[in-house]
Amino acid sequence: MAMNDAFKALADPTRRAILRLLRRGEMSAGELADRFGISKPSMSHHYAVLKQSDLVAARRDGQQIYYSLNTTVVEDLLAAVWDLFPGVKSEERGTHVGKPKG
Repeated sequence: MAMNDAFKALADPTRRAILRLLRRGEMSAGELADRFGISKPSMSHHYAVLKQSDLVAARRDGQQIYYSLNTTVVEDLLAAVWDLFPGVKSEERGTHVGKPKG
């Protein structure tokens, strides 16, 4: 994953909305496009940017293309973002490394 590609993908509100929809599970390109009032070529561009950033995976089934969230890459991206703030402990950011306190 190229970090710049991921941030470029996340910079656009339509692409962020696509990612939010995909959190619920896999959706076809048509199902996603129905949620937005923009042209099919514009939606194709958004899909291409998301695929290039590796934030989504695509699979073809006949004439349909299905998109899903690439959770591994999203987790890696979130970890990289948290690393930008070295003073934040893992407990404060909602992740736990090692054994929980107690």
